[in-house]
Amino acid sequence: MRKANVVILAVMSCLTMCGESVYGQSATGMRHLDETGVSGISLCAGDARCPSAEFVMRLTVSLGRWYDVGETPEGYRRVIPITGGTFEGPKLRGEIMKGGADWQLIRGYRTSLEAIYSIKTEDGVYIHIRNKGVAYDGPDENGESSSYLMASPQFEAPAGSRYDWMNNCVFICSLDPSHVKDSIVLNIWKIK
Repeated sequence: MRKANVVILAVMSCLTMCGESVYGQSATGMRHLDETGVSGISLCAGDARCPSAEFVMRLTVSLGRWYDVGETPEGYRRVIPITGGTFEGPKLRGEIMKGGADWQLIRGYRTSLEAIYSIKTEDGVYIHIRNKGVAYDGPDENGESSSYLMASPQFEAPAGSRYDWMNNCVFICSLDPSHVKDSIVLNIWKIK
């Protein structure tokens, strides 16, 4: 039977299929299932090329005490300050700069996420990040309990720097189930 890469499905389920260690994954960080994937969903139509993903980094983001702006015309606004942290991956590592925040907009079961912050690599290069996503915790299309959290960070690295490649790629990000006090852990992959 023909095999199809189901990296997108794996990522959308917060990578529960990818094992315990991000660093222990295959070089592309992908898993394979048959072409129907899960629940009969076809992941690649015909001869379409299925995307794959390459692990980029794991961030441990330190968070300050959140505060509520309250109900606005757009929804219920909550702000979570980013107070620092660290990141590490095969091609870069360093620290997360304090001063950013995650501006959340809550509407019923759905929360729109927009985290804006900067990182500093161990060789002293600053990279700006805008990470937009969706968190959902409510019923699915069958009325069953469902949770989902995915985001797509965009990187703004200095042109001509060794990190310039980050300006020209699509990335996805998921919440890692690891728990660190007053922090969250995020894993980021480059879609290929």
